[in-house]
Amino acid sequence: MKIIDLEPGDERLVSDLLPVLLELRPHLDENLFREIYDEGHGSGLRFTAAYDDEGRCVGAAGWRVVVNTSTVRSLYVDDLVAASDTRSTGVGHRLLAHLEDHARVAGCRLLTLDSGTQRTDAHRFYLRERMSISAFHFQKPLD
Repeated sequence: MKIIDLEPGDERLVSDLLPVLLELRPHLDENLFREIYDEGHGSGLRFTAAYDDEGRCVGAAGWRVVVNTSTVRSLYVDDLVAASDTRSTGVGHRLLAHLEDHARVAGCRLLTLDSGTQRTDAHRFYLRERMSISAFHFQKPLD
């Protein structure tokens, strides 16, 4: 497996990573994805793709280093998804390990993420990866 960090403007973001990301974020389309990355990159948003031995993108991660008062310095995972036909084959584990390496290099104290309450399979994976449930995430829609 090959894991690559993709920069804005890299066409593999749309051709390779986006189709996998859509499994987790079906509300996105190409234009919205480009807008989000163009704006988010300035505040640290990055994307990483995992490729199998045949060169097919089988995993995607969106992440950023965050500095705040609650975690001090952490790597926050916005998105972590393995292609549905490759789940339970180590893709998520390898992506998470890659992100942990980024976190250590960046001097982070934690790797953090939020996961929807309905994603019980993902929760089992995170617990196997020795992550703990440390908080509730609250939100309020704004008109």
